[in-house]
Amino acid sequence: MSNKPIFVATHPRACSTAFERVFMTQRDTLQCVHEPFGDAFYFGPERLSDRYEKDQKARTESGFENSTYKTIFDNIMKENEEGKRIFIKDITHYLAPPDSKPASIAPSLMKVKRGVGTSESNGGNPLTDIVGDSEKSSGSSGAESSPPYPYATEAEPGNPTVVPTDILNKFHFAFLIRHPKHSIPSYWRCTIPPLDAITGFYNFMPSEAGYDEQRRLFDYLRSCGQIGPKLAGQDSADGEQKSGAVDICVIDADDLLDNPSAILEQFCKSVGIEYSPSMLNWNNEEDHTHAKEAFEKWRGFHEDAIHSTELKPRTHKKAEKSEEQLFAEWSEKYGEDAAKIIQKTVADNVKDYEHMKQFAIKV
Repeated sequence: MSNKPIFVATHPRACSTAFERVFMTQRDTLQCVHEPFGDAFYFGPERLSDRYEKDQKARTESGFENSTYKTIFDNIMKENEEGKRIFIKDITHYLAPPDSKPASIAPSLMKVKRGVGTSESNGGNPLTDIVGDSEKSSGSSGAESSPPYPYATEAEPGNPTVVPTDILNKFHFAFLIRHPKHSIPSYWRCTIPPLDAITGFYNFMPSEAGYDEQRRLFDYLRSCGQIGPKLAGQDSADGEQKSGAVDICVIDADDLLDNPSAILEQFCKSVGIEYSPSMLNWNNEEDHTHAKEAFEKWRGFHEDAIHSTELKPRTHKKAEKSEEQLFAEWSEKYGEDAAKIIQKTVADNVKDYEHMKQFAIKV
């Protein structure tokens, strides 16, 4: 069974923070790291997003203007000082250039070639092996161009991210998805008053939907044999499982909300975590305090998860609505112009969602 750091890769508004709260209850054995890579994606000298490109003040005030992809990996290593297994939940598109732009490796993660006879290994610690010591990677000088991407670095064939494959291979990846007809309007709400004043996101960017990047990373990991072909929750695989590969593990958020205990039990089995029904309840002061501190960085996005006390089955499954009904609902809430943008963004991402949905855990 894999003991690699777990990386749950998701897209915005997929109920991922409620999912994360389940595993934040396991502080004796797991060290949860909440959405670390947005620091580099939005604010640092290797930033890929142009959301704050013209707002140096916001980047400075974030406290992350010097965060590179390497400093984030280094910080993850520090989180692991107690030897617990790392559990990361993060947004997949934080690892990839927006709008399907070609990816090349983040400058801070480029390895410096070493002399003949020197070792590239740093021992058996899976996190130490991720980025090695400072001699093995070229650090970022902090000097920035405007914008910093595209980087003047090499690309890896097929790799849709700015993270080298040998680093991706150190993680046990699982994926959390939700239909865009639910996630996109939820994301829209976070970019308009009154929530925008809290989130700091003052405009909706379709490029932040995240489905394209998630599917491309998923397909890449499958193509190079890091995940699959065995599906989580199934006993057999259609094809030979590569040595060191892990299950294809995809969770649909609506399946999770309908039957949390069964879905989570299968997830835990797949990633090598002991499942207990007690994980689904966090109605105590210690768990609430821990969650509030962890979620403070991305204020406004996690209010429901912060104020939740448990993950229990929905009493009624979500009623299916026609496209006309959804458009009318969005128009009533946000106006017709907004509804048209939401509708188009949903339509642009359905195929990527449906592609991953076919691999989702079934119970």
